Amino acid sequence: MLVRIIEVDYRGGHRLLMRFDDGTQGEVDIAEAVPLDGVLAALRDPAVFRQARVDPEWGTVCWPDDLDLAPEPLFERITGRNPLEMDPRPASPSHDPAGH
Repeated sequence: MLVRIIEVDYRGGHRLLMRFDDGTQGEVDIAEAVPLDGVLAALRDPAVFRQARVDPEWGTVCWPDDLDLAPEPLFERITGRNPLEMDPRPASPSHDPAGH
C-alpha cells in the first residue's frame, strides 16, 4: 500500500509530527530515523530543519534545495508496519456459512 504524508508539524529538535492519508499520525525524530549526512547534512541546521513541509504532489516531507524523505519508512517507524507489505484493500467481513 502506498501512503502519502498530508500534514507535517515541527515539534522541536529534529522531531516532526506527521499525518498520513490513511489517518495514521505520529511523531518521528528524523535524526534517529536517518543519518543526517551527505545530501541530508543541511538538515542538521535547525533553521533549515524547521522549514519542513509536505510536497503535495509526491506526499513526502521536504525541505528547501530539493531535500525530501519518502513517506514509507517514516510510516513504518511510527506504526511498526511496512506499508509496502500491507494489503490496500479494506478488510471484508468474514463469512460464516453456519450463520453465526
